[in-house]
Amino acid sequence: MRIAVLSDIHANRQAFEAVLAQASQRGASRYVILGDIVGYGGDPGWCVQTCMALAEQGAVVIRGNHDQAVDDPLISLNETARAAIDWTAGVLSPSEKAFLKGLPLEVRDEDRLYVHADASAPQKFRYVTDAEDAAAHFRACQASVSFCGHVHVPALYALAPAGKVTAFAPHSATGIPLLPQRRWLAVMGSVGQPRDGNPAAAFAMLDTDTGELCFLRAAYDIEAAAASIRAADLPEKLAARLFKGK
Repeated sequence: MRIAVLSDIHANRQAFEAVLAQASQRGASRYVILGDIVGYGGDPGWCVQTCMALAEQGAVVIRGNHDQAVDDPLISLNETARAAIDWTAGVLSPSEKAFLKGLPLEVRDEDRLYVHADASAPQKFRYVTDAEDAAAHFRACQASVSFCGHVHVPALYALAPAGKVTAFAPHSATGIPLLPQRRWLAVMGSVGQPRDGNPAAAFAMLDTDTGELCFLRAAYDIEAAAASIRAADLPEKLAARLFKGK
């Protein structure tokens, strides 16, 4: 089975469409969405509706902090992110809001764990940015392979039997064998707002038959995504940063 793993769509319809198209071309038979469907971008309704349709077809969909913020004013966001969420809350339908509110914080599927942020406290939405953060995740998670997002920068961590955590910077489109003698944490980049200097939409494909993980990028119409943000009268920086991937 080939699983497409996506995170941090952030209401970017053009990026989401490009990733779904490429994942389908690569033979994806299942989809996993690790949260933050909304926030920042100008097409939250379309992105939520698409996730709802995927969920009906068997996709795993996780709740991110921006998804939760639509209905939870206590979620901490910076001023720009809060402006986008306040606008988003005003344009989503009741059914779309209910879908976001009802999403789980984590899902265990066979020997895989899916979560938006660090598994040690999913409700606190902690970032995994280094080996120390990954170690905390591994202590709380017994799955052989786990996936998170939230950081917007792709990364891969391995836990050796002796307890050492090693960090890897994965190369795009290069298959990585997830050796069974180690445990793994794959941090997804962002579909809709990459922050690693590469503006192309990020996602990954897991082949459960071969145990190989491949980090991938999909080019998309950034001009159209930026125009959607501007049409919603959201902060200009949210449009401008799409072109730089930072």
